Amino acid sequence: MPKSDSLQGSLDLLVLKILSRRARLHGYAIMSAIQNMSGEVLRVEEGSLYPALHRMEEAGWIRAEWITKDSGKRARMYELTAAGRKQLGTEESRWQAVTSAINRVLREA
Repeated sequence: MPKSDSLQGSLDLLVLKILSRRARLHGYAIMSAIQNMSGEVLRVEEGSLYPALHRMEEAGWIRAEWITKDSGKRARMYELTAAGRKQLGTEESRWQAVTSAINRVLREA
């Protein structure tokens, strides 16, 4: 299991990617998707996710809307914006550069 700080710097990328594949998700669904799609390796805590969602909303990368479910419970649904799609491309490029550099270091004799 990776340390909890291993997601630092990649949470934005993961959230933006999940929202690019699945429109209008609530926070718990985003956490579950990250965990499930990573084969149960990556876990995002609420204390990390919700501040990140708020920050991404303020940056204009995602849009949020309160809805009332059939059960009567309210949920905040998140979706990617055009600016978020652009940021996703930037984050993916940055991630590729970082992982490539790490792989070079790991391969050095």
